[in-house]
Amino acid sequence: MSENIIELKNIKKVFDDTVVVEDFNLTVKKGEFVTFLGPSGCGKTTTLRMIAGFDLPTEGQILLNGEDISQLPPNKRPINTVFQRYALFPHLNVYDNIAFGLNLKHLPEHEIREKVRNVLEVVDLEGFEERRISTLSGGQQQRIAIARAIVNEPDILLLDEPLGALDLKMRKEMQLELKAMHDQLGITFIYVTHDQEEALTMSDKVVVMSDGMIQQTGTPEEIYNEPKNAFVADFIGESNIFEGRMAASMTVKFLGFPFPCVDNVPRDTRVDVVVRPEDVLITTPEKGQITGVVDSSVFKGMYYEITALLEGDNEVVIQSTRSARVGDRIGMCIEPDGIHVMPAGVLVNVFDGEITKDGRVAFAGGNYECDLTQLYEGSRAGEDASVITAEGEEISLAGMPVTVEIPVRAVSMSDEEREYRASGNIISFIYKGNHYNYTVRTASEEDFVLDEDYLWNEGDHVSLMIPSEEIVLKRKQVKP
Repeated sequence: MSENIIELKNIKKVFDDTVVVEDFNLTVKKGEFVTFLGPSGCGKTTTLRMIAGFDLPTEGQILLNGEDISQLPPNKRPINTVFQRYALFPHLNVYDNIAFGLNLKHLPEHEIREKVRNVLEVVDLEGFEERRISTLSGGQQQRIAIARAIVNEPDILLLDEPLGALDLKMRKEMQLELKAMHDQLGITFIYVTHDQEEALTMSDKVVVMSDGMIQQTGTPEEIYNEPKNAFVADFIGESNIFEGRMAASMTVKFLGFPFPCVDNVPRDTRVDVVVRPEDVLITTPEKGQITGVVDSSVFKGMYYEITALLEGDNEVVIQSTRSARVGDRIGMCIEPDGIHVMPAGVLVNVFDGEITKDGRVAFAGGNYECDLTQLYEGSRAGEDASVITAEGEEISLAGMPVTVEIPVRAVSMSDEEREYRASGNIISFIYKGNHYNYTVRTASEEDFVLDEDYLWNEGDHVSLMIPSEEIVLKRKQVKP
């Protein structure tokens, strides 16, 4: 028998023509504590609801112990769910809340009493049987919700942000208690949260999600120490993220200096470089690999968070037990194992486009001026906007499908709407030392990636400015 209790294969979920989960593949072993981690709207709760049976996948399969349960109703699945709002019955006492599901199964009273007593011991609330729900604290109510779920002895317990309603201190305590319950019960937990600390504290496996897709799956240590892309590095913990280039094998150049590293990547490869703030060591300027001026120093309890400004307007964030005075010049060193090299993000935007009758190129919901002569070597512009002359012949390009390429650095944003510009909403951004890397989703559901020095907010509606000389057009290859 397979050690996997749940398998999700090629799962896709569409609501009203909007894809909310796509290409989702995951295996969960029996007894694992798996956490879906990501920002609001990334699809993690929808995925949990599909496992529970409250939502059905548009495409793909959900297997339980090797059997397809994709279309099975929730009450036919050996799965229980604990929600952020605990959904306890206020008119019932603690005992009757926990026993509710057992009573529906018409179990003998003595068996129900024994099961309720046992789960109250697990959640450390013995003697609370007669208490009214309204007299319990938030943490106690959360434990009762868990007790009501596990008393039915499910194969899998799903938890949808169950600690979200608790204060910070209670949340930290409950993280440890939930982990202890999981270890004691031995059943499979699948947990949803946007809180990275919860995920790292409790999980055997973390599934980082963004925009309905899995970005990385791994142990907490793997996710933190070896992020696969800039999104994961930025979302999990504090990170310095810089653009770099491999100067040689196991040497990466960023911030103007070649640093030894442990990643064997070919020379001249464009990369993103992640350095955790705790891995930046402060020293004297003459001993530093790089130097900078302290711009801020804030005491955080366990450490000082220091921001240093380098030449070229780059910022480096440092977490150190040593303080530093604003205005001081300091040296900074980074050990090779403190540098993580990842494939560079998008460098060139690529879209399908079409030449219009007025000689523009339409793509991603926009309509931009461009140089049509690049489509045919040695050609020149004709009298009509969409016509060029090549080898003495006039060629009408209106309606021609083309591939459009635009460097990330060539695009800029404006809050001024123009009829011909593509426009959309900022769905994410990452700070890369001296600029922000934005992703804008247009009305045509296509993503533009661009760099800007200025800070915009996630969700801002912007229009996209692209100089005509930066638009590269290529004829599409006609398949025989």
